[in-house]
Amino acid sequence: MARHSFAEVGTGAVVVVLAVGFLAYAVGHSGAAPMAGYQLSATFNSVAGLPVGSDVRIAGVRVGSVTSERIDPETYLADVSFTVAHDIRLPKDTSAAVRSEGLLGADFLALDPGGDTEMLPPGGRIMVTQSAVDIGSLLGKFIFGGTGGGGGQGGAAGPAKTPSAGGKP
Repeated sequence: MARHSFAEVGTGAVVVVLAVGFLAYAVGHSGAAPMAGYQLSATFNSVAGLPVGSDVRIAGVRVGSVTSERIDPETYLADVSFTVAHDIRLPKDTSAAVRSEGLLGADFLALDPGGDTEMLPPGGRIMVTQSAVDIGSLLGKFIFGGTGGGGGQGGAAGPAKTPSAGGKP
């Protein structure tokens, strides 16, 4: 086995240290870390595509992050907990919706503050919600004409003919 020169080992070590430093910087400044703030929750029929750690936004600006998702065993609805920055107070009639950045974009929780003068307390619950839109179903309905199952043609027979009271069809 050939011996490695000091220059080769030193260069390799410098490359590894730079790679680790770059990775640490990228993770620290990516916005993926949960934001500090007060906890709120909301209930949705579906949160498909909204993983824990997703952004919480107001007017497109990140103000928090999704901290947990669970199924309510009594209602079978998705209960989502999330944080909102301490300096942002939300009215009680704020609404929440699961939205997407586009066809291939990430989903996020969009908050739309209402006009109520009373504010949600930490630990409060947003009552007006809109669940995730299933893009696949929408595309299927558009492509296949309504139901996503072939446009309603071919294979569906009309109503069955029954004999009349006299026994003749």
